[in-house]
Amino acid sequence: MNAIKYLGVIFVLFCIGCSLATAEQQTGTAAYYHDKFHGRPTASGELYNKNALTAAHRKFPLGTRLAVTNLNNDRTVVLRVNDRGPWGNDRRILDVSRRAAQELGFIRDGLARVEIRVVD
Repeated sequence: MNAIKYLGVIFVLFCIGCSLATAEQQTGTAAYYHDKFHGRPTASGELYNKNALTAAHRKFPLGTRLAVTNLNNDRTVVLRVNDRGPWGNDRRILDVSRRAAQELGFIRDGLARVEIRVVD
């Protein structure tokens, strides 16, 4: 009986570890905010600034710092989550500011395949 409890505890700890690993790192598509949103309020209450290094994510807590890497060119930038989204497209995992898209090198394409990793 103790062996069954022991195996159960190991299984639960394994599952928790797996879910934490996937929560801290994600791969998917990023887009950037249109200039028309410049100056509008974000979910954090601050105004969107197209020149700041910020991002929108559906679930990471506001204020979370993310290392975002463009998988097409290996450029990386650290962004702060200050908004919720992206909305309307389940394939996108992140919306970034215009400056972030410039530094990541995907202004012309509009979209990029990225990897995001929590750095806090």
